[in-house]
Amino acid sequence: MSQENSSTHLAETRTDWAEDRTLLANERTFAGWMRTGVACVALALGLKAVFGDTDYPMVAKAVAELFILAAILIFWAAVAKCRRAEQRMQDHDVEAQSHRRMTILASILTVGAIATGVILWLL
Repeated sequence: MSQENSSTHLAETRTDWAEDRTLLANERTFAGWMRTGVACVALALGLKAVFGDTDYPMVAKAVAELFILAAILIFWAAVAKCRRAEQRMQDHDVEAQSHRRMTILASILTVGAIATGVILWLL
């Protein structure tokens, strides 16, 4: 292998590894967005607990529902951002999580957030 071919091969390998690192970072970012969404649901539950005995329970429930809505928006923004990043990259030495798996997770968390919102209104 000539010096030029070797340099080109090394440059391509470094580029491939950089794409792999970016894909893994994208997955960590997705997980961070999911944690943030779940934290919003937890905050909604906390608001209900703290302000449950208020003179204005409907206001407390409405504010809690805002955090439920924020959680759902965060879940689906994460799916969209992750999908766009995955489309620009190719995996080489790592296997990225499938978009389908991330969509399923966001769907499950969305159903959980909606159920939590319904329970908050019924209590």
